[in-house]
Amino acid sequence: MLRATAASAVVVALAAGCSSSGSGPTAAAPSADAGVLPSAHVHAVAIDPGDGALLLDTHEGLLEVGADGELAPTGPVIDLMGFTVVGPDHYLASGHPGLRVDLPQPVGLIETTDGGRSWTPLSRQGESDFHALTAGDAGILGFDGALRRSADGRTWEQSTIPAEPHTLSAAPDGTTVLATTAAGLLRSADAGTSWSPVAGAPLLHVVTWAGDGSTAAGVDPGGTLWTSSDAGSSWQERAAVGVAPNAVAADADASRIVVVTEAGLLESADGGVTFTPRLAP
Repeated sequence: MLRATAASAVVVALAAGCSSSGSGPTAAAPSADAGVLPSAHVHAVAIDPGDGALLLDTHEGLLEVGADGELAPTGPVIDLMGFTVVGPDHYLASGHPGLRVDLPQPVGLIETTDGGRSWTPLSRQGESDFHALTAGDAGILGFDGALRRSADGRTWEQSTIPAEPHTLSAAPDGTTVLATTAAGLLRSADAGTSWSPVAGAPLLHVVTWAGDGSTAAGVDPGGTLWTSSDAGSSWQERAAVGVAPNAVAADADASRIVVVTEAGLLESADGGVTFTPRLAP
């Protein structure tokens, strides 16, 4: 069963304390036809580690994909440019508020602990729009034109990275981080303090970690999936989805891998050996 409100629901309240002026009802993101990608651009895809729910982070908010491909809007309409899962029903995000959403522009770092139904501002409201965002036990990394690090999501320090990251993805402990860049795959072994190129790695467009902390998956610009079983040090070619990816996600052991492209959403149940279409374009 979907945890979100039904697709026809139109009223979702922001968490108390979103701003000094309080919060009011907010229109939920419009649903799309079952089995079809939403019209709003998909920035990220995620698998909730608690119940395995498949989530789409879009220009018009968070959507949950049902078993039959139905899409249920979850929470207020926020253009979630950056999105990362911390734990069951616990996510961090960044981006821009929709109409009648009582949040600053940009929203800075925001947090939900109820699966996206309500969001609470943590820091950098009106300052940061993190297009790349990741978190682990060692803290949070975000890129808003500069690489920033935070241990608690409230206080930040600026760091450096050799090239602008398209995606950032931290292993669960937060110590090992992968960054996809136009210059190639970068890897940090100290929570983003220093970076080095991954020798022999494919040029990946998007990358993600499995929950086991040693398995990673990424997709190159041509749509070929690659996986690593040694924390990103070496990579093996898997199936080709054939189209440039928008986003990728994996479950605890990377047996389940989801890739979103402009040509649809595809899911693998065998570690990326084969893919089955879930949502059509």
